[in-house]
Amino acid sequence: MRWEKIFILIIITALIIGGAFWSVDPIRDNLKLGLDLKGGVMVRLQAQGSATDRDIAQVIEIMRTRVDSLGVTEPVIQREGSDRILIEIPGIEDPESAINLIGKTALLEFKTMDGEVILTGKDLVEAQEAKDPQSGKAYVGLKFNAEGTKKFAEATARLVNEYPDEDGQRSEGRHIAIYLDGQMIQNPYVQESIPSGEASISGGFETLEDARSIALLLRSGALPVPVEIIENRSVGPTLGAESITKSLQAAIWGLAAIMLFMLFFYRVPGIIANLSLVLYALLLLGILLAIKATLTLPGIAGFLLSIGMCVDANILIYERIKEELRNGKSLRAAIDAGFSRAFTTIFDSNVTTLIAAAVLFFVGSGTIKGFAVTLSIGILCSMFTAITFTRFVLKALVDSGLVKNTKLYGA
Repeated sequence: MRWEKIFILIIITALIIGGAFWSVDPIRDNLKLGLDLKGGVMVRLQAQGSATDRDIAQVIEIMRTRVDSLGVTEPVIQREGSDRILIEIPGIEDPESAINLIGKTALLEFKTMDGEVILTGKDLVEAQEAKDPQSGKAYVGLKFNAEGTKKFAEATARLVNEYPDEDGQRSEGRHIAIYLDGQMIQNPYVQESIPSGEASISGGFETLEDARSIALLLRSGALPVPVEIIENRSVGPTLGAESITKSLQAAIWGLAAIMLFMLFFYRVPGIIANLSLVLYALLLLGILLAIKATLTLPGIAGFLLSIGMCVDANILIYERIKEELRNGKSLRAAIDAGFSRAFTTIFDSNVTTLIAAAVLFFVGSGTIKGFAVTLSIGILCSMFTAITFTRFVLKALVDSGLVKNTKLYGA
């Protein structure tokens, strides 16, 4: 026996098994879960009318500002086609409020009683919610830019002069109505000229949270084009947790069945194949963590499918080795011939699958892309483990002289 080869085999086995146990917590704590696993909201928007690329880009930035204000981590906001936007917000506690926030155009207008538009949301520089210390009522404080301040001062001064109070009675013409998305939310009376460039919206807010929502919409700005919610889907945390549990159970039972199959049919090479499966899983999950990929249910499907392809590659190699052993070749020669004859088949099948995954990635969207990415990475990892790792360990095993009986190699 060659003890240095046995020592190498022991070290490799210990590193893989130890790495598998050590990596459970880091992978669980750092792997990003998608909407269908973590729970949250998925909204698909479509711009109405003729929307330019600049309009869509501006809508995306405004939506990003609104979603970020919800305090969620790592939302997905991306363009789909020419006029659609996909928004995924994982881990949100109040899906309904998020959908309402996303769907509003947030067009702010200050109008006189005769319908003249004095100011719009473009004249704002700040909108902040607050509570009146005396009455305790919530309001939204507004601050205009220089041009807005000038326009507001001129408009309020003009209304005071044109519509004077008579006999202590207020003149109806001195109201400036405040509209949000075409709905009047307040109709305050102008008592005097307002040159400070500040105003407030104090009507209709039951709580400070209501005022905060309006302030947020005004801060983020009005959308350049109207948008319509053509699809929205809420996934509760319970359903997400159930999906994770079932996926883990499917993966555990599937892997257990595969490992037993490999041990039963291929004996010692089956042990090596099982080690390569563990290494494959560590490599794949490590790469997903490194590229900060989001794992979804279709991604898990891609992961499990690539496990099958990894096992398939090992089966092709081992069957070739068994054929060579039956033809009377030595163990070392059978292993070399087996890998050489199986390589072309493995390479061709994996390349065709990679082409299909590439088509899915460039043509598909959302979770389909996640499936394609996971499948592609899984195929590359399976090729490495099946062709490089398995070959190295098998040769080291033969060179060590530890297992010489061909029956233990499945022949």
